[in-house]
Amino acid sequence: MNKLIDKLIQEGYLETPRIIEAFEKIQRKDFLINFAKNREDENEPISIGFGQTISQPSTIAFMFELLQPKDGDRVLDIGSGSGYTTALFSQLVGEEGKVFGIEIIEELKEFGEENVRKNYNFVGRGVANFRIADGSLGLESEAPFDIIHVAAAALEAPQELLDQLAVGGKMVVPVGEYCHEIYLYTKDEDGKISKEKYPGFSFVPLINKN
Repeated sequence: MNKLIDKLIQEGYLETPRIIEAFEKIQRKDFLINFAKNREDENEPISIGFGQTISQPSTIAFMFELLQPKDGDRVLDIGSGSGYTTALFSQLVGEEGKVFGIEIIEELKEFGEENVRKNYNFVGRGVANFRIADGSLGLESEAPFDIIHVAAAALEAPQELLDQLAVGGKMVVPVGEYCHEIYLYTKDEDGKISKEKYPGFSFVPLINKN
């Protein structure tokens, strides 16, 4: 077992067997820029250029455990960056699922899409789809989504994203200006939104076109 994954399990960040399996199959090194590939086992955020990072693995694991992706889910992955989380979601939702990776920086969209295409072929199989868009607005043309994952901090949860959440769906989004809390939003059968918050995280800010 990968040393980092073993550590994440021991520290309680990874618990669900199928999520652990996805982390084992999708290699973090495949999504790092060349000079950083030897840092794959570090539980630290790592720069991917343009002021953006591939998030700390323990944070990614924590968010995936909150979301519990399952076969056939439709996922909106906002701030797809290197493509790592898009690939993890693609592994978890299977051939019947769909993952839309949203990136506002064109060069990162191309970087992430190529990483996913050449290493795992989720793009060629039609599971993963990458778009250049303002993630704060979601992707209304493909809504609703069973899962919305936001990889950058907003000052508040965008209402557009909550509106695009399917009944029974879940969204995680970091909220705050300096110190960030991860909010988990869940939409029940009546369309009511409930939320839980988890403090103590740090993210790059969510970029929008305003």
